[in-house]
Amino acid sequence: MHVFVSFIHLVSAGAGLVSAIPGPSRATQLNERAESCTFTDAAKAIESKTSCSTITLKNIEVPGGETLDLTNLNDDTRVVFEGETTFGYAEWSGPLVSISGTGITVEGAPDSVLNGDGSRWWDGQGSNGGVTKPKFFYAHHLDSSSITGITIKNSPVHVFSIQAKDLMLANITVDNSDGDTQGGHNTDAFDVGESSGITIVGANVKNQDDCLAVNSGENIVFTSGTCSGGHGLSIGSVGGRDDNTVKNVTISDSSVSDSQNGIRIKTVYNATGSVSDITYSNIQLSGITKYGIVIEQDYENGSPTGEPTNGIPITGLAIDEVTGMVEDDATKIYILCGEGSCSDWTWKDVNISGGKASDECENVPEGVSC
Repeated sequence: MHVFVSFIHLVSAGAGLVSAIPGPSRATQLNERAESCTFTDAAKAIESKTSCSTITLKNIEVPGGETLDLTNLNDDTRVVFEGETTFGYAEWSGPLVSISGTGITVEGAPDSVLNGDGSRWWDGQGSNGGVTKPKFFYAHHLDSSSITGITIKNSPVHVFSIQAKDLMLANITVDNSDGDTQGGHNTDAFDVGESSGITIVGANVKNQDDCLAVNSGENIVFTSGTCSGGHGLSIGSVGGRDDNTVKNVTISDSSVSDSQNGIRIKTVYNATGSVSDITYSNIQLSGITKYGIVIEQDYENGSPTGEPTNGIPITGLAIDEVTGMVEDDATKIYILCGEGSCSDWTWKDVNISGGKASDECENVPEGVSC
């Protein structure tokens, strides 16, 4: 931002007088930003991102191996995606898009789509091997902000990585359904970590991994969501990170269909941390192929040890009105807690049909049936 100082030289009889007139105020300078800029070129949008109060990205093509970098935006900037945003191919970790700032409004125009064309990377291994795949969207340090009405299609791997304070994500569509038959894997829709005040409302997700995974953070809400094809609504895995505390999470009024799990809480074997004050309410299940409700304290990156540990207690868990069905060869409820590490649980109106009961549950809290 330029600072202008004007000097007026006044010469009077017998003396020279120099007077400085201060430049425009900060408010005036901010008003000098263009109100609205439309970009069709990614590089120009990145270069000029602090020059516009509204940034419209129209049919942007982002080169392979590069990020659509809209970090450190001016306060209260509005970002609008129009048309189809596409990304070139490169084997790298991403992200494809990164946005940060305070008071930022991110919107998807009607019929717009951010198309990752993930099949170019999909090999059935996700982030566990094969080609290196880029994560899609970093919402890191995107504080007191909102992301509304955007559609993401065919992410190469994880979709949203959220590390923010007071962020609302509303009416987001994640459609990775092509990955069901083309090798999509680890396509988590919303990974939340080191965050507070996150609200996700009205999400519509079709993917091959967690619809929601809260790895750390507090005061997090997921409501009115539809999840299909993935691994369910998850807390964790918790443990083994810099921040291993999850507190005050409410997941409500949502459905999980045609997925491995419905509700899942997973803490890492031999790790430390805490999970507390978690509520699942009014969750409808259908077509669940593995577990309707699964809570386990033996997690090791997809290969549970079968031996729970108690370094990450799960306390204050409320499950209320979880209903629906699991497939015939699935398990309705599986609970594997460490000794004394699961307590103060309340379950009400849990009614899951189909499948089978587990005979391998351990350390089930009082008042809870497995």
